[in-house]
Amino acid sequence: MLPVAILAGGLATRLRPMTERVPKALLCIAGRPFIFHQLRLLKNQGIDRVVLCVGHLGEQVKALVGDGRNLGLVIQYSFDGIELLGTGGALKKALPLLGDDFFALNGDSYLPCSFARIQSAYEAARRPALMTVLRNDCRWDKSNILFENGQLIEYDKKSLRSDMSHIDFGLCVLSKQIFSPYRESLVIDLADICRELSRAGQVAAFEVSERFYEIGSPQGIRDTEEFIAHQELLSRRSINA
Repeated sequence: MLPVAILAGGLATRLRPMTERVPKALLCIAGRPFIFHQLRLLKNQGIDRVVLCVGHLGEQVKALVGDGRNLGLVIQYSFDGIELLGTGGALKKALPLLGDDFFALNGDSYLPCSFARIQSAYEAARRPALMTVLRNDCRWDKSNILFENGQLIEYDKKSLRSDMSHIDFGLCVLSKQIFSPYRESLVIDLADICRELSRAGQVAAFEVSERFYEIGSPQGIRDTEEFIAHQELLSRRSINA
């Protein structure tokens, strides 16, 4: 399986004061720091290598998570530095640790989906980027993807269209080549890079049916805690059956 870059370097201003001294990745969700739920999910999906792209309070993440040995993973770290680089800039800096192709996962997302199927779709599409998409109709956030007949026609988080009914699910597969036009240490959002790629017809799509979970908002935290707690209960019942 391809390595996974987890984008966990943001300021999480929407969650302050909770995140003034604790990074969002370490917020306690369903009894443990959220990052451990993410990492366990990745391990169960067959992932064995993770690069954590960290910035704001990132040393706390490294101190708690370590090298991943106790989790059955190999975990490395890429720090933004003094200035936060944005999601695109953070990935650009982490490329030496990631290789030619990799998953990119939002640091506040918990995504019940098949990483293996998504990787296979990326390999079959032969495009430099693939986005997972979900039929949204503005249920969880504003829809930002025009998706027709299995094809991603346009992705744009800033200029929304009335015929956009899908939303980005929070997981991409990317080739390192998409970052070649951008210089090192450039502050740039991955969403802007993917918007331009979509307009050039260079972004494939994989549609998922299960909703995403996230801890970027108070309501998102409540939904995610409820979902994870329910999954853990089902797991315990299965073991004891």
